[in-house]
Amino acid sequence: MNSDWEGLPFEDEDQDEVPGPRRAPLSVSELNAQLKHLIEGDFQGVTVEGEISNCRPASSGHIYFTLKDDYSQLRAVMFRKEARALKFRAEDGLRIVARGRISVYEVRGEYQLIVDVMEPHGLGALQAAFEQLKRRLQAEGLFEAARKRPLPVLPRRIGIVTSADGAALRDILRILSVRHANANVVIRPARVQGDDAPSDLIRALRAIVRVPDVDVVIIGRGGGSAEDLWAFNDEQLARAIVACPVPVVSAVGHEIDFTIADFVADLRAATPSNAAELVVDRADNFYSRIDRAAERLRATMMRLATAKAQRAERLAMRLDQWPVTIALRDRDRSELTSRLERAMSINLGIAIATFDVLRRRLERRDIHRVISDMRARTVTAEHGLRSLVTARHHQAERRTATLAARLDALSPLAVLGRGYALCWNEARTGIIRSAAAVEPGTRVRVTLAEGELGCRVEERKTSQ
Repeated sequence: MNSDWEGLPFEDEDQDEVPGPRRAPLSVSELNAQLKHLIEGDFQGVTVEGEISNCRPASSGHIYFTLKDDYSQLRAVMFRKEARALKFRAEDGLRIVARGRISVYEVRGEYQLIVDVMEPHGLGALQAAFEQLKRRLQAEGLFEAARKRPLPVLPRRIGIVTSADGAALRDILRILSVRHANANVVIRPARVQGDDAPSDLIRALRAIVRVPDVDVVIIGRGGGSAEDLWAFNDEQLARAIVACPVPVVSAVGHEIDFTIADFVADLRAATPSNAAELVVDRADNFYSRIDRAAERLRATMMRLATAKAQRAERLAMRLDQWPVTIALRDRDRSELTSRLERAMSINLGIAIATFDVLRRRLERRDIHRVISDMRARTVTAEHGLRSLVTARHHQAERRTATLAARLDALSPLAVLGRGYALCWNEARTGIIRSAAAVEPGTRVRVTLAEGELGCRVEERKTSQ
């Protein structure tokens, strides 16, 4: 569709000029500068809700991303200082509420939102950070039960990482003193709240496992708000717990409180007191098992001693009867000896008779005699075979002579020997039987009794 304005400049020289002074055109830079002044002056504090996309955290610490909804999008940036204060990780697909100001980049004529504060939409920042880290570590397999180690049965030394003046330490020591008074405990104090708490906890954990003979470590603190417990949701602390060479028991807050440390630790305790009970519970069970085994051993020894005494009494009673028993046994021995001698004599006679039978059978099957018989039979068979071959040979010669005589009688050569001849065509492919079959001048071959002639037909006479 063509417009009436198509191809016309912004101002038509043929049109009547509007009364008043004409404004000079603005340069691009001047227009962008005016827009920057207007936009930045009116949009110094704006709150925008949208979904993050194209999120690109830079090595400088800045976060570049785009905010979008169903119909439009807005470029945004959060600088390093503000980004470091985030409690969660900005990522694509996360819906947020951002507060900041609009800034115009004059060089490109573009505007963007400079974000000062950013929070997840409908979810607290701490909870969002918690869920993000939980999903990431779970995907790495750090929560798998197969990775976690059992607590030692008899810990030689128990390490404790917590606040030196907190109620958690007092609860742990109280339980240990009641249930395992001789427990060897090593305490490494650490801050459990505040921005520096995660790094201090990591240093304390690494230091306490270097103490010789530490077999298990309890790390935790008493109850508090989510912000108070947040140090135990630190990613680096979680990885330090996973890398710890000895089992770690996480005892953070109350039974309803869950932190990342609880998920990655080898065992989660509901409270610090419960952690102490779990650590020494196996020792108590082990001692109880030893006591029960000792009691079973004493009962078994008593039963064995009683049984041995009763057996000794029975043997003493039987010892008084030994003279009679010996006389009876001597009589039995004499009788058995006689029976054995008779049995041996009978068996020996049977064996001798059997030997004689076998010897005679073996003599009849003497190898030399068998070979002589076979040799004589072989000679006889050879003579018979030779006679049969000779007879068959003479018979064959006679039959051959007879057949040769008959063949000679039927042979055309014999006829030729009586003066007859055979006439062939020149190619020797057929016998000429009639003079009418050849023409004068035709070459033919004539076979005689001795030799052959090549002839030319000079004259042909046919029988009438």
